[in-house]
Amino acid sequence: MELPKRLACLHAHHSNIGYAEREFSQYNIELVHFVDPGLLHQLTADQTFNAAQKAREQIEWMASCRADAILITCTNYIAVLQEVEFSIPVPVINIDEPFFEQICQTEKRQLMLFSNPATVAGTMERLNEYARQRKKSPDVECIILEHTFDLIMRGYKEMYDAEIEKHIKQIANNENRLLSVAQLSMVDAAKAAENSSSEMIINPLDPLKHHVAGLLKLERRQEIAENEKL
Repeated sequence: MELPKRLACLHAHHSNIGYAEREFSQYNIELVHFVDPGLLHQLTADQTFNAAQKAREQIEWMASCRADAILITCTNYIAVLQEVEFSIPVPVINIDEPFFEQICQTEKRQLMLFSNPATVAGTMERLNEYARQRKKSPDVECIILEHTFDLIMRGYKEMYDAEIEKHIKQIANNENRLLSVAQLSMVDAAKAAENSSSEMIINPLDPLKHHVAGLLKLERRQEIAENEKL
């Protein structure tokens, strides 16, 4: 079997590891995870903290670990890295760019859902810039699902998923707009709501998976196993 590609993933919270591992489990790829919540804490606690330098050091360290590509799953990290100049031999993939591409492909009115208010401004700024560069004008409005994000931060994932799913279903019943969830932590609830309603809900993971698979020319494990039997 060909050696698996290696994807180095940078997270701000350990809960994101499971999403990434599950989504890429069908491919011949090894995920190496780096979890660093300290950068985000320092951004708010210390006005003199050099976030750009720290982020550059982190990315360069990850690239040195024989990675074929680097994935950034935290939207706040992505915002910091936009201000950083670095030279590494592998591509850096921002989790939200394949998501933005799918958002920009439709002319339907859209409603983007968030649980973490702190990610809204940065995400929308990047979406607007992404769309502007491609001469797109998606019709997107944001809604924050109040009093939910603290649940996942305290480790109550089942409660968090249940609350997010409930909110999504309520919104879907009252809105005639295409729905999306902007955060990785909302994906499980979005897929559960989608399965029960048969209404498409755009999430960051599905377009990301297809993007990475194409970029790294990933093979599916099942196909490799079948070829080895021949």
